[in-house]
Parts: sequence; structure tokens; C-alpha cells
Amino acid sequence: MPPFRLHAAFQPTGDQPTAIADLVAGLNAGMRYQTLLGATGTGKTYVMGKVVEAVQRPALVLAHNKTLAAQLYAEFRDFFPDNAVEYFVSYYDYYQPEAYLPRTDTYIEKDSQINEEIDRLRLAATSALFSRRDVIIVASVSAIYGLGSPEDYGRVALEIGVGEARRRNNLLRHLVDIHYARNDTGLQPGKFRVRGDTLEIMPAYATHAYRIEFWGDEVERITEVDVLTGEVIAPHEQIEIYPAKHFITPQAKLDEAITDIEQELEEQAARFEQEGKLLEAQRIKQRVGYDLEMLREVGYCSGIENYSRPLARREPGSRPWTLLDYFPDDYLIFVDESHMTLPQLRGMYHGDLSRKQVLVDHGFRLPSALDNRPLRFQEFLDLVNQITFVSATPGPFERQVSEQIAQQIIRPTGLLDPVIHVRPTKGQVDDLVAELNSRIRQGQRALVTTLTKRMAEDLADYLAELNFKVHYLHSEVHTLDRVEILRDLRLGVYDVVVGINLLREGLDLPEVSLVAILDADKEGFLRSDTALIQTVGRAARHLDGAVIMYADRITDSMQRAIDETNRRRSIQEAYNREHGIEPRSIVKAVYDLTARVASELKVAEPGPVYTVGGDPALRLSLLPRNERLHLIKELEKQMQEAARKLEFEQAAILRDQIMELRRSLHDDADLPAWERVRMGDE
Repeated sequence: MPPFRLHAAFQPTGDQPTAIADLVAGLNAGMRYQTLLGATGTGKTYVMGKVVEAVQRPALVLAHNKTLAAQLYAEFRDFFPDNAVEYFVSYYDYYQPEAYLPRTDTYIEKDSQINEEIDRLRLAATSALFSRRDVIIVASVSAIYGLGSPEDYGRVALEIGVGEARRRNNLLRHLVDIHYARNDTGLQPGKFRVRGDTLEIMPAYATHAYRIEFWGDEVERITEVDVLTGEVIAPHEQIEIYPAKHFITPQAKLDEAITDIEQELEEQAARFEQEGKLLEAQRIKQRVGYDLEMLREVGYCSGIENYSRPLARREPGSRPWTLLDYFPDDYLIFVDESHMTLPQLRGMYHGDLSRKQVLVDHGFRLPSALDNRPLRFQEFLDLVNQITFVSATPGPFERQVSEQIAQQIIRPTGLLDPVIHVRPTKGQVDDLVAELNSRIRQGQRALVTTLTKRMAEDLADYLAELNFKVHYLHSEVHTLDRVEILRDLRLGVYDVVVGINLLREGLDLPEVSLVAILDADKEGFLRSDTALIQTVGRAARHLDGAVIMYADRITDSMQRAIDETNRRRSIQEAYNREHGIEPRSIVKAVYDLTARVASELKVAEPGPVYTVGGDPALRLSLLPRNERLHLIKELEKQMQEAARKLEFEQAAILRDQIMELRRSLHDDADLPAWERVRMGDE
């Protein structure tokens, strides 16, 4: 497998080399906790990548929301095109947890909608950890929630090699045991089909299928094929097929678990009857009795996660298996925007416990359901090998435990922190409109932060009436739609985005030159000094970056944010003078961040990102080889989806773009062998 190798058109500059050297030295010295204090726009993601490249160890990057995780995932994939960069977030598009409200005697049944594409990406993440070491996984706090046992997951993986003697029926039975389903008409992730002596399997985590051809009971040939066209991509001597689900329970464990659940049910029902809670006793018998019957007959029941402790044969009170258990012992953790991510990690356990305790007390669940939970914060720390906190505003915990704090204030482009203006709230909207018009005339973008969702929507509607290209952004906007809105802001589909706290940490928007903070003097979570510093940072990637705080008084939080921004500006100005640096705006290509994480692969309208011949700024000669290969893969996915939807004209357009890209790579000596095969060169 290839070593970690970071691909970038630039080298570390400013104080990046010092930060990289300090962090690498700390890791090699065995420091468990470190902090990278990096100002916005100083290239913290790049520095994390350089650290991984230097130490050559698997890494987990934790982010506090899916939007930031998607952006980090896209950036790391561009930095490490030859390595496994995977995405692991909650696979629910919609999730209503099971709950009971005793006061009104209201039971709320669990309701959810699973995003199959994100589920596939989660499986791709764990399978990568079992098959290679050059793995970087970008994850949300979903990483600390219960997952199946890595021992069972790895033990039942199916290994097949050319020349092996394998009975086909035994192979099919094994696939069914690891949750693959037979479908002889259409091949989809997690399915297999049989045609004579040929078995085709599409792993639950892959976009291509494997074709296994038998000669009697001997495996004669294994090839990787395109599912849609049947085209051979590459031959293989040996393959591994990992389970289609993370929760794998061998039959022997299932039988033992059923016995334990029956015993726990008897004890809990007897306890309720002894306490005079006859309704609760009857309820628990009925509900668990039905689940047991389902487990015996089909090996599965609704809400099976509530029996994860007996099914995994864990001790009462023990922690669940999580993504962290799938990593090797020497892995690294980077906690991005740690001042936000760490409080989330702390709060997950207690919120989950309070809801489930009510269910247990009223006979809806057995006490063992309490062990289906996220990790406690201390349990998370106990699983940590070495961890680096990354933030422009590290919290008290990071500062207290870190053995080293590496500072990264200088931006490679020489940009300074933005100038902050404080203006009165009276007439703030009219003043904002004037500022927006001024910025838009110069081809720049703006962000406006409000305190409430209603205000964000109303202000966006008002600006739209004034013919601004505007959109609002808050927590009720679909996760993947948020990423598209921010991408469209960069492309110029929108000039202004109005939001709440979703516009703070980690969003890389170089075209934004103005950030307006309405009601900046309303002290609280959204207007603390940490929140204000992060919000100010959204304008730090543009040469004309400026921040307007609309307030009738300067609060302590505002003053601390202004003082810290001025401190950083003075350091940056001194560095620029010393090295003769002329500040310039950051320029970054615009990528479709949702290409691999969209809930449905949609055919994009031809535009600046995917247009091969139209936009002079994106002519093929100007695109690096790895970007062209990336575009080929993404366009192929869109072409296949268009064909599946019978949109053949759109598929033909995409096909022509793919062929033009391939022709541009024809003379590239570094072209991968599999791509030369597809082009007919080999």
C-alpha cells in the first residue's frame, strides 16, 4: 500500500514550518495532548496533513458538524489522492428517537430515515481500516456512538483468492450470513447475483463489483467490473469482502444473548410486580417477548440496538464498541474546532441517558438498553492514543492538558485579520444594505449572522425583495443542502448568505470580504468572545476583509474579541514588514463537496465546476493531473446515475466530457495502469 504523500502546489510558509515541526516532535516524543492554535485562514488543514505525512500513521479527524466534516473530507481527499480518505458521520437524514413523556402518558416511537449513500461511506471507512494503514477518516461525533464489535466484523470477512477450492453454495451462505442479499436482476451495494458458474458481488461500501468465475469448485478468475456497463476495470489475485452491516452476531452469540435477555426480562418483570407496577410489568413482557420471537425466527428485530450489550456479550455498564476501536493502536486524533467539538463529546452521554432511563423506568425497555449509548468523555480520553486539538480559540480544557501549544498566526498569503467596525443598531439594516451593494459591485460576497432562525429567514426575504441574490442557512436546512448553498455562494449563485451559528467555525469561503454581525452586544453563547472571534475569521481570507458589529455598547466579549484580533494583526503586520510580503487574497478552486456525500447522486447542471470545455479558467491544460482524475470519477458517477434514470441525453453529454478529459491525460506518463486499460493503451 502507498505511504501517505501530500499533493499540493505549494510548500509550508510563514509559521507553518515551525508549527509542523513542533507537532511532529511532540508526537515523536510521546506527548499525548497537543494544541495547534491557528488563526483562521492560516492553513490548519494543510498543517494537519503535513503532520500525518511526516509520521505516517492512520488518523481520525473529528469535526463538530456534518458541514465542516464534508469540507474537511474534500480537502483531505485533494491532499491525499493516492491514500484512503473516508467519511464517517451519522447516516440518518431524519431521526426521531424513542421516548416516553410520563406527564402526558405519551409514547413516541422511534422513526428514522437512513441515508444509504452515507451508510455506504461509513462501511467504506471501517473496511479501509481493516485492509490498509494509509487511512484518514473525517468523522463527526457519531464516532463515539455504538458500533458493532471490530473482532466479529473482521472475523467474518470473506477472503477469496484465485486458484482456491471453494464450494459455491458455501460461499453464497457465507455472504448471506454477513448480510448480503441475492438479487439476480439488479446489482446494488450489499447485493450479489449468480449466473451459471459466475458470481458477482457488489460490496456494501464500493462503487464497483467483483466478478468471480468458477471452474468446478475452483476459483478460476477474479475481476473488478463496472456495474452499469460490465466493463472490466482490473484483475485481482485475491479480494476481501467485508460485512454489509457493522453489527455482526454469530449464531452462537445470538443464542447466548437470547438466554440472557429472557433472564433479564424475568428479573425486571418480577421487580415491577413487587413494586406494584403491574402495567409496567405487562408492558415489558409484551414488548420484549415480541422482540425475542423476532430474534429467534429472523435474527433481527426493530430496535435491536437496545440489546447491543447482551448481543455483544459485554458486561453490564461496560462501554460500547465505537469507530475508535477499529483503528490500530498507534493512530492519531485531530479534534478540529476543539472549542466546539469537545463540549459536544462531553454532552452526548448525559442527554442519551436521561431519555433512556425514563423508558426503562416505565417498562418500555430493559435496563441493558442503558448500555446502548455514546462514550462518556473520560472513556473517550481513555481510548485516545495521541490527540491534537486544533482551534483558533482553544478552550480551558485544551490549554490545561496540552503539553505543547503550537501557534500559527501568519497566513501564507500575508493576509491580516480583518478590520472591525462597531456601528449602532439603529438603522442597521439600511446600513447593511448599503455595505452589501458596495461589496457586490466589486464581485465580492458577504455573510450576515443573526440570533434567530426567524430573523435569518425574514432578513433573507427582505434582501431578496431588494433583488439581492441571497439564501438563509440554519439547522433546519438539510445537511447536504447547506454544503451546496455555501458552494453556490462561492460560485456567485448567491452574493449573500444569512445564518446563525452555522457560519462560524471552519468554513473556507475565500470570496467573502464582509461579515456583518447583527445584535453583537447581546451577550450569550452566540455572542461570546470565542463565537465572535470565530465569526470574525470568516472575513480573514480576503484582502478587503472587514467585519461590522452592530451594537449599542461594547460588551466584555466584544472587547476581548477586538483585542485578540488587533493582537494578531500586529503580529502579522510585523512579519509582513520583516519579510517584504505584500498581502493577497486566497484563491481556491471550487469543488462540489457533495459529490460523494450527497444523499442521492444527482446529475449536476453544467457549470464552472464540471464544465470541461466552456470556462477558460478551467481549461484542461490548467488542471493538475490528480484533479482531472478526480473529475473523471465524479463525472462517471453522474453519467451512470443519468443512465439509470433514463436521461440518456444528459448521460451522453457527460460521456463526451469524460472522453475529453481522458484524451487530455493520454500523454501523461503518470497515468494509472487501470486508466490506460480503459483508454485502450494496454
